[in-house]
Amino acid sequence: MNYRCMQISDYDAVMKLWRDCEGLSLRDADSASGVEKYLERNPGLSFVALDGTRIVGSIMAGHDGKRGYIQHLAVGEELRGLGVASELVGRCLSALKSQGIEKSHVHVLKDNALGRRYWSGRGWTERSEVVMYSFINGENDNA
Repeated sequence: MNYRCMQISDYDAVMKLWRDCEGLSLRDADSASGVEKYLERNPGLSFVALDGTRIVGSIMAGHDGKRGYIQHLAVGEELRGLGVASELVGRCLSALKSQGIEKSHVHVLKDNALGRRYWSGRGWTERSEVVMYSFINGENDNA
């Protein structure tokens, strides 16, 4: 398995992976232009895993200067349990730490049992005292 920073040229392959990943929610913000802006704003923090030339895993990360945020961890079903996700997460956390970010968060939908099991099984703490609110500043309900 090879790993490298995610590039916008990976978008189509990564989007296919995301669409095939149970529990991963996609929004209009996950468009090619949205992902390109994210990668430009957060260089060196998002990664892909390649089996030969085929992208089989991905993760995106960014930060606000204080906290890191991990998004869209996905690994092809046939390669789960082989450490690909752990390697991707480790690369993100290492890259974030090199930028002075020591605490990171990940949002997991309540009904995503697979995702919740993954994160809690790796020492991430579910936060029951935090409630997330969202606001759409426009007409697009799928922003």
